Amino acid sequence: MTKKYTIDSDIRKAETLPAIFYKNKNTFETLKNQVFLNSWQFIGDECLLNEPESVYPFVLLENFLSEPLLLTRDGDNKINCLSNVCTHRGNLVVLNSGKQKKLICGYHGRKFNLKGEFEFMPEFKEVLNFPKPCDNLHEFPLIKWGSLLFAGLNPLFNFQQVIDKMNERIGFLPFDDFSLDKSLNKDFVVNAHWALYCDNYLEGFHVPFVHNDLDAVLDYGSYKTETYEYCNLQIGYSDEATHTFNLPEDHIDYGKNVAAYYYWVFPNMMFNFYPWGLSLNIVHPLSINKTKVSFISYILDASKLEQGAGSGLEKVEKEDEEIVENVQKGVNSSFYKSGRYSPKREQGVHHFHSLLARFLNL
Repeated sequence: MTKKYTIDSDIRKAETLPAIFYKNKNTFETLKNQVFLNSWQFIGDECLLNEPESVYPFVLLENFLSEPLLLTRDGDNKINCLSNVCTHRGNLVVLNSGKQKKLICGYHGRKFNLKGEFEFMPEFKEVLNFPKPCDNLHEFPLIKWGSLLFAGLNPLFNFQQVIDKMNERIGFLPFDDFSLDKSLNKDFVVNAHWALYCDNYLEGFHVPFVHNDLDAVLDYGSYKTETYEYCNLQIGYSDEATHTFNLPEDHIDYGKNVAAYYYWVFPNMMFNFYPWGLSLNIVHPLSINKTKVSFISYILDASKLEQGAGSGLEKVEKEDEEIVENVQKGVNSSFYKSGRYSPKREQGVHHFHSLLARFLNL
């Protein structure tokens, strides 16, 4: 039975998730079903399917959820997210990406259209009450934001509401003009529990102690965190007006020197907006003490790369990795149980822990 976790809603009284949360294997396994299956995941962008009647098979969070999925762009130019598992005997339907007018299982020839609807099955004339709706490939909710694609396996909240909340701040940016730069993409492996990596991201408290270069360009005293239902925002201000956003006059932050908007979306997505564009970070659990973090870069203005808060991201990442791996060693101590939150600096961590406890107790 999975241990129950409780986080006091009053941050002034609350204690952090206990050390056992990061060490308990049953809890780690339960997070798959209670948290990741019930939330949303980034699955790529439209460049995966450049033409109508094309397909792109992939595995969502391989070695964790390991869910076989399939993106299709049908003849109506609509993108669909489908199960890539044949409804006959469970074979994978599509093995390679490319142009394809029909989905035909290579095991026994069951055929589907690009919307996932069953069309034909050989040697099934004698089967009664066939086909049924369950003979179609399962379709998952899919939401598009600019060129970015997000899918929910069994989501308990509407991702569009999260996008709308982020657009309140960054909606002035020409999101459709953001362009993927694969040369800047990179994966990092961190020897720590995935939630510890998120804990670290969710507070600027450590910036003066861990990130000297970043601290030099951010005004730590003005650093701000705002929490919403399923996401939160950290705003990095600069002492000077250089390397900051050119905000429109009707913007809520107009007149302020905003160097970065750092959005975290439950449970494992980070959207870091800089004047040069977006650094999207996906936190991918591999095991209870190993995590892959993917940095994916979408460029708006390449001339602003390596300026201000959006510069030296790999150095910042390495500094974060070192501190998070040290925390991983610390929570394994027999004598560390839990800590307390700074009401001023750790609202984001408290928010994350509260959501984790709520989803685990569903």
